[in-house]
Amino acid sequence: MRKHLALLLRCAVSLAIMTVLLSSAAPGVNKPANFTLVQTIQLKGAEGTLDHLLVDAKHQRLIVANKANNTLDIVDLKSGTLLKQIEGQQGVQGVAYAADLDRVFVGIGSGGFCNIFDGSDYKLLKTIKFKDDADNVRYLPRTQTVYVAHAETSLGVIDAKTFEVRADIKLPAQAEGFQAESVRPRLYLATPQPAQIIVVDTNKNEVLGRFPIKGGGKPYSVALNEANQRIFVACRKTPAVVVLDSESGKEVANLPIPNGADDLIYDGSRKRIYASCADGFLAVIRQVDANHYEVMEKFPTIKDAKTCCFSETDGKLYLAVPRQPGKEGPEIRVYQAQ
Repeated sequence: MRKHLALLLRCAVSLAIMTVLLSSAAPGVNKPANFTLVQTIQLKGAEGTLDHLLVDAKHQRLIVANKANNTLDIVDLKSGTLLKQIEGQQGVQGVAYAADLDRVFVGIGSGGFCNIFDGSDYKLLKTIKFKDDADNVRYLPRTQTVYVAHAETSLGVIDAKTFEVRADIKLPAQAEGFQAESVRPRLYLATPQPAQIIVVDTNKNEVLGRFPIKGGGKPYSVALNEANQRIFVACRKTPAVVVLDSESGKEVANLPIPNGADDLIYDGSRKRIYASCADGFLAVIRQVDANHYEVMEKFPTIKDAKTCCFSETDGKLYLAVPRQPGKEGPEIRVYQAQ
Protein backbone atom coordinates (compact mmCIF):
# COMPACT_ATOMS: atom_id res chain seq x y z
CA MET A 1 0.00 0.00 0.00
CA ARG A 2 2.81 2.39 0.92
CA LYS A 3 4.61 1.66 -2.34
CA HIS A 4 1.36 2.26 -4.22
CA LEU A 5 0.78 5.60 -2.45
CA ALA A 6 4.38 6.69 -3.08
CA LEU A 7 4.00 5.89 -6.79
CA LEU A 8 0.76 7.89 -6.98
CA LEU A 9 2.43 10.81 -5.19
CA ARG A 10 5.39 10.78 -7.62
CA CYS A 11 2.99 10.73 -10.60
CA ALA A 12 1.00 13.63 -9.17
CA VAL A 13 4.16 15.69 -8.64
CA SER A 14 5.40 14.91 -12.17
CA LEU A 15 2.03 15.89 -13.63
CA ALA A 16 2.05 19.18 -11.70
CA ILE A 17 5.56 20.02 -12.91
CA MET A 18 4.60 19.26 -16.54
CA THR A 19 1.50 21.47 -16.22
CA VAL A 20 3.56 24.39 -14.93
CA LEU A 21 6.16 23.98 -17.69
CA LEU A 22 3.56 23.77 -20.44
CA SER A 23 1.58 26.73 -19.13
CA SER A 24 4.71 28.87 -18.90
CA ALA A 25 5.88 27.86 -22.36
CA ALA A 26 2.53 28.21 -24.11
CA PRO A 27 2.39 32.04 -24.32
CA GLY A 28 5.77 32.25 -25.99
CA VAL A 29 4.98 29.45 -28.42
CA ASN A 30 1.35 30.02 -29.32
CA LYS A 31 0.82 33.74 -28.78
CA PRO A 32 0.79 35.53 -32.17
CA ALA A 33 2.59 38.84 -32.66
CA ASN A 34 0.45 41.97 -32.67
CA PHE A 35 2.11 43.18 -35.88
CA THR A 36 3.23 41.59 -39.15
CA LEU A 37 5.71 43.27 -41.49
CA VAL A 38 3.92 43.44 -44.86
CA GLN A 39 5.97 45.95 -46.88
CA THR A 40 9.24 47.90 -46.95
CA ILE A 41 9.39 51.17 -48.93
CA GLN A 42 12.82 52.49 -49.88
CA LEU A 43 13.53 56.22 -49.62
CA LYS A 44 16.61 58.24 -50.58
CA GLY A 45 18.86 60.35 -48.39
CA ALA A 46 21.61 60.67 -45.87
CA GLU A 47 22.09 58.98 -42.52
CA GLY A 48 20.34 60.61 -39.60
CA THR A 49 16.99 61.28 -38.01
CA LEU A 50 13.60 61.09 -39.67
CA ASP A 51 10.82 63.05 -38.07
CA HIS A 52 7.03 62.92 -38.29
CA LEU A 53 4.96 61.28 -41.01
CA LEU A 54 1.29 60.94 -41.88
CA VAL A 55 -1.08 59.10 -44.21
CA ASP A 56 -2.88 61.10 -46.88
CA ALA A 57 -5.79 58.72 -47.50
CA LYS A 58 -7.34 61.03 -50.09
CA HIS A 59 -4.42 60.62 -52.50
CA GLN A 60 -3.20 57.27 -51.13
CA ARG A 61 0.15 58.78 -50.19
CA LEU A 62 2.48 58.92 -47.23
CA ILE A 63 4.12 62.25 -46.31
CA VAL A 64 7.45 61.97 -44.50
CA ALA A 65 9.61 64.63 -42.83
CA ASN A 66 13.02 63.37 -44.00
CA LYS A 67 14.98 65.53 -41.58
CA ALA A 68 18.34 63.95 -42.35
CA ASN A 69 17.89 64.87 -46.01
CA ASN A 70 16.12 68.25 -45.49
CA THR A 71 13.33 67.07 -47.79
CA LEU A 72 9.61 66.44 -47.56
CA ASP A 73 9.19 62.97 -49.05
CA ILE A 74 6.01 61.91 -50.83
CA VAL A 75 5.38 58.16 -51.11
CA ASP A 76 2.85 56.53 -53.44
CA LEU A 77 1.21 53.86 -51.27
CA LYS A 78 -0.38 52.07 -54.21
CA SER A 79 2.98 51.27 -55.81
CA GLY A 80 5.04 51.48 -52.63
CA THR A 81 7.55 53.85 -54.23
CA LEU A 82 9.03 57.27 -53.57
CA LEU A 83 7.05 59.70 -55.71
CA LYS A 84 8.70 63.03 -54.96
CA GLN A 85 11.21 64.79 -52.69
CA ILE A 86 10.58 68.47 -51.98
CA GLU A 87 14.00 69.97 -51.31
CA GLY A 88 14.99 72.97 -49.22
CA GLN A 89 13.06 71.97 -46.09
CA GLN A 90 15.88 72.70 -43.63
CA GLY A 91 15.27 70.90 -40.35
CA VAL A 92 11.84 69.64 -41.41
CA GLN A 93 9.93 68.24 -38.41
CA GLY A 94 6.14 68.31 -38.05
CA VAL A 95 3.55 67.60 -40.76
CA ALA A 96 -0.23 67.95 -40.84
CA TYR A 97 -2.73 67.36 -43.62
CA ALA A 98 -6.08 69.15 -43.99
CA ALA A 99 -8.03 66.66 -46.11
CA ASP A 100 -11.07 68.92 -46.44
CA LEU A 101 -8.90 71.72 -47.86
CA ASP A 102 -6.31 69.45 -49.52
CA ARG A 103 -3.38 71.30 -47.95
CA VAL A 104 -0.19 70.14 -46.25
CA PHE A 105 1.30 72.13 -43.35
CA VAL A 106 4.98 71.56 -42.54
CA GLY A 107 6.97 72.76 -39.52
CA ILE A 108 10.51 73.85 -40.43
CA GLY A 109 12.92 73.81 -37.49
CA SER A 110 15.60 76.03 -39.04
CA GLY A 111 14.17 79.52 -38.93
CA GLY A 112 10.78 78.66 -37.46
CA PHE A 113 8.72 78.55 -40.65
CA CYS A 114 5.47 76.82 -41.47
CA ASN A 115 5.38 75.92 -45.17
CA ILE A 116 1.97 75.32 -46.72
CA PHE A 117 1.66 73.14 -49.83
CA ASP A 118 -1.15 72.20 -52.19
CA GLY A 119 -2.05 68.59 -51.42
CA SER A 120 -2.34 67.46 -55.03
CA ASP A 121 0.77 68.88 -56.74
CA TYR A 122 2.75 70.13 -53.68
CA LYS A 123 3.07 73.64 -55.01
CA LEU A 124 4.17 76.02 -52.23
CA LEU A 125 1.18 78.21 -51.36
CA LYS A 126 2.47 80.17 -48.39
CA THR A 127 5.32 80.44 -45.88
CA ILE A 128 4.50 81.75 -42.41
CA LYS A 129 7.37 82.93 -40.22
CA PHE A 130 7.32 82.22 -36.52
CA LYS A 131 10.04 83.02 -34.01
CA ASP A 132 12.14 79.87 -34.17
CA ASP A 133 12.17 76.05 -34.29
CA ALA A 134 8.71 75.18 -35.64
CA ASP A 135 8.21 71.58 -34.59
CA ASN A 136 4.96 69.70 -33.95
CA VAL A 137 2.03 70.59 -36.22
CA ARG A 138 -1.62 69.52 -35.84
CA TYR A 139 -4.79 70.24 -37.83
CA LEU A 140 -8.20 70.57 -36.17
CA PRO A 141 -10.94 69.96 -38.78
CA ARG A 142 -13.75 71.23 -36.54
CA THR A 143 -12.38 74.78 -36.66
CA GLN A 144 -10.17 74.43 -39.77
CA THR A 145 -7.25 75.54 -37.64
CA VAL A 146 -3.58 74.55 -37.61
CA TYR A 147 -1.48 74.58 -34.44
CA VAL A 148 2.31 74.97 -34.67
CA ALA A 149 4.58 74.60 -31.64
CA HIS A 150 7.53 76.98 -32.02
CA ALA A 151 10.20 78.92 -30.11
CA GLU A 152 9.93 76.22 -27.40
CA THR A 153 7.23 78.04 -25.41
CA SER A 154 4.73 79.24 -28.03
CA LEU A 155 1.82 77.69 -29.90
CA GLY A 156 0.94 79.45 -33.16
CA VAL A 157 -2.64 79.26 -34.42
CA ILE A 158 -3.23 79.48 -38.20
CA ASP A 159 -6.49 79.80 -40.11
CA ALA A 160 -6.10 76.92 -42.59
CA LYS A 161 -8.32 78.61 -45.18
CA THR A 162 -6.96 82.15 -45.17
CA PHE A 163 -3.44 81.49 -43.75
CA GLU A 164 -4.01 84.25 -41.19
CA VAL A 165 -2.25 83.82 -37.85
CA ARG A 166 -5.15 83.99 -35.43
CA ALA A 167 -3.16 83.81 -32.20
CA ASP A 168 0.18 82.97 -30.64
CA ILE A 169 -0.43 81.26 -27.32
CA LYS A 170 2.25 81.74 -24.68
CA LEU A 171 3.05 78.52 -22.86
CA PRO A 172 4.53 78.14 -19.36
CA ALA A 173 7.22 75.66 -20.50
CA GLN A 174 8.85 74.02 -23.51
CA ALA A 175 6.31 72.40 -25.83
CA GLU A 176 6.57 68.86 -27.16
CA GLY A 177 3.80 66.63 -28.53
CA PHE A 178 0.13 67.60 -28.37
CA GLN A 179 -3.31 66.49 -29.52
CA ALA A 180 -6.69 68.23 -29.75
CA GLU A 181 -10.10 66.71 -29.13
CA SER A 182 -12.34 66.53 -32.18
CA VAL A 183 -15.55 67.81 -30.53
CA ARG A 184 -14.78 69.61 -27.27
CA PRO A 185 -12.58 72.73 -27.38
CA ARG A 186 -9.62 71.09 -25.63
CA LEU A 187 -5.98 70.60 -26.60
CA TYR A 188 -3.48 68.71 -24.45
CA LEU A 189 0.23 69.54 -24.75
CA ALA A 190 3.20 67.82 -23.08
CA THR A 191 6.06 69.76 -21.50
CA PRO A 192 9.09 67.73 -20.31
CA GLN A 193 10.29 70.24 -17.70
CA PRO A 194 8.31 70.50 -15.54
CA ALA A 195 6.60 67.21 -16.37
CA GLN A 196 3.02 68.17 -17.10
CA ILE A 197 0.15 68.38 -19.57
CA ILE A 198 -0.95 71.89 -20.50
CA VAL A 199 -4.68 72.20 -21.21
CA VAL A 200 -5.59 74.74 -23.91
CA ASP A 201 -9.06 76.04 -24.82
CA THR A 202 -9.17 75.88 -28.66
CA ASN A 203 -12.13 78.26 -28.87
CA LYS A 204 -10.50 81.02 -26.82
CA ASN A 205 -6.89 80.05 -27.69
CA GLU A 206 -5.74 80.36 -24.11
CA VAL A 207 -4.25 78.12 -21.42
CA LEU A 208 -6.89 76.71 -19.08
CA GLY A 209 -4.70 74.79 -16.66
CA ARG A 210 -2.13 72.07 -16.22
CA PHE A 211 -2.00 68.43 -15.10
CA PRO A 212 1.29 67.42 -13.36
CA ILE A 213 2.83 64.08 -14.38
CA LYS A 214 4.12 62.19 -11.35
CA GLY A 215 4.42 58.63 -12.63
CA GLY A 216 6.85 59.09 -15.52
CA GLY A 217 8.83 62.27 -16.04
CA LYS A 218 9.78 64.06 -19.26
CA PRO A 219 6.55 63.50 -21.21
CA TYR A 220 7.05 63.86 -24.98
CA SER A 221 4.00 62.58 -26.84
CA VAL A 222 0.24 62.44 -26.37
CA ALA A 223 -2.68 60.34 -27.62
CA LEU A 224 -6.37 60.58 -26.78
CA ASN A 225 -9.32 58.31 -26.11
CA GLU A 226 -12.11 60.87 -26.22
CA ALA A 227 -14.93 58.37 -25.61
CA ASN A 228 -13.51 57.44 -22.19
CA GLN A 229 -12.03 60.88 -21.47
CA ARG A 230 -8.49 59.55 -21.23
CA ILE A 231 -5.14 61.13 -22.09
CA PHE A 232 -2.20 58.82 -22.84
CA VAL A 233 1.25 60.31 -22.26
CA ALA A 234 4.58 58.72 -23.27
CA CYS A 235 7.38 59.60 -20.84
CA ARG A 236 11.15 59.18 -21.20
CA LYS A 237 12.76 59.84 -17.80
CA THR A 238 11.11 56.76 -16.37
CA PRO A 239 9.99 55.07 -19.62
CA ALA A 240 6.25 54.65 -19.27
CA VAL A 241 2.84 55.41 -20.70
CA VAL A 242 0.86 57.33 -18.10
CA VAL A 243 -2.94 57.42 -18.36
CA LEU A 244 -4.76 60.55 -17.15
CA ASP A 245 -8.40 61.45 -16.68
CA SER A 246 -8.94 64.38 -19.07
CA GLU A 247 -11.41 66.02 -16.69
CA SER A 248 -9.52 65.90 -13.42
CA GLY A 249 -5.94 65.17 -14.52
CA LYS A 250 -5.86 62.22 -12.11
CA GLU A 251 -3.39 59.46 -13.00
CA VAL A 252 -5.29 56.20 -13.42
CA ALA A 253 -2.57 53.88 -14.80
CA ASN A 254 1.17 53.61 -15.42
CA LEU A 255 2.62 51.11 -17.91
CA PRO A 256 6.40 50.49 -18.35
CA ILE A 257 7.69 50.68 -21.94
CA PRO A 258 11.14 50.67 -23.65
CA ASN A 259 13.17 53.88 -23.67
CA GLY A 260 12.97 56.71 -26.18
CA ALA A 261 9.24 56.85 -26.94
CA ASP A 262 8.47 59.45 -29.61
CA ASP A 263 5.10 58.76 -31.25
CA LEU A 264 2.08 57.48 -29.35
CA ILE A 265 -1.10 56.14 -30.99
CA TYR A 266 -4.50 55.05 -29.71
CA ASP A 267 -6.09 52.36 -31.89
CA GLY A 268 -9.74 52.71 -30.98
CA SER A 269 -11.04 49.76 -32.98
CA ARG A 270 -8.65 47.32 -31.28
CA LYS A 271 -8.56 49.13 -27.91
CA ARG A 272 -4.77 49.28 -27.98
CA ILE A 273 -2.03 51.86 -27.50
CA TYR A 274 1.14 51.80 -29.60
CA ALA A 275 4.37 53.55 -28.60
CA SER A 276 7.30 53.68 -31.05
CA CYS A 277 10.54 53.68 -29.06
CA ALA A 278 14.11 54.56 -30.09
CA ASP A 279 15.40 51.47 -28.28
CA GLY A 280 14.01 49.49 -31.21
CA PHE A 281 10.56 48.41 -30.10
CA LEU A 282 6.87 49.05 -30.63
CA ALA A 283 5.21 48.78 -27.23
CA VAL A 284 1.67 47.38 -27.44
CA ILE A 285 -0.69 48.09 -24.54
CA ARG A 286 -4.20 46.62 -24.26
CA GLN A 287 -7.04 48.63 -22.80
CA VAL A 288 -9.07 46.35 -20.54
CA ASP A 289 -11.38 49.21 -19.59
CA ALA A 290 -11.01 52.95 -18.97
CA ASN A 291 -9.00 52.39 -15.78
CA HIS A 292 -7.13 49.16 -16.47
CA TYR A 293 -4.41 48.41 -19.03
CA GLU A 294 -1.76 45.77 -19.65
CA VAL A 295 1.44 45.62 -21.70
CA MET A 296 0.81 42.94 -24.34
CA GLU A 297 4.08 42.97 -26.24
CA LYS A 298 7.34 44.77 -26.92
CA PHE A 299 7.50 44.16 -30.66
CA PRO A 300 11.10 44.40 -31.97
CA THR A 301 11.82 46.87 -34.80
CA ILE A 302 15.06 48.81 -35.47
CA LYS A 303 17.11 50.95 -33.10
CA ASP A 304 16.42 54.70 -33.53
CA ALA A 305 13.23 54.01 -35.49
CA LYS A 306 11.07 56.18 -33.24
CA THR A 307 8.49 57.99 -35.39
CA CYS A 308 5.39 56.38 -36.87
CA CYS A 309 1.81 56.95 -37.93
CA PHE A 310 -1.23 54.70 -38.04
CA SER A 311 -4.16 54.26 -40.41
CA GLU A 312 -7.16 53.03 -38.44
CA THR A 313 -9.02 52.46 -41.71
CA ASP A 314 -6.89 49.45 -42.66
CA GLY A 315 -4.89 48.88 -39.48
CA LYS A 316 -1.50 49.64 -40.99
CA LEU A 317 1.31 51.23 -39.00
CA TYR A 318 4.06 53.08 -40.88
CA LEU A 319 7.42 53.22 -39.12
CA ALA A 320 10.22 55.57 -40.25
CA VAL A 321 13.56 53.72 -40.21
CA PRO A 322 16.84 55.69 -40.49
CA ARG A 323 19.27 54.72 -43.23
CA GLN A 324 20.84 51.33 -42.53
CA PRO A 325 24.33 50.17 -43.66
CA GLY A 326 24.41 49.27 -47.35
CA LYS A 327 21.14 51.09 -48.14
CA GLU A 328 20.68 54.13 -50.42
CA GLY A 329 18.53 55.90 -47.88
CA PRO A 330 16.03 55.50 -45.07
CA GLU A 331 12.95 53.33 -45.43
CA ILE A 332 9.39 52.98 -44.32
CA ARG A 333 8.39 49.67 -42.78
CA VAL A 334 4.69 48.90 -43.02
CA TYR A 335 3.19 46.69 -40.31
CA GLN A 336 -0.29 45.19 -40.29
CA ALA A 337 -1.99 45.22 -36.90
CA GLN A 338 -3.50 41.83 -36.04
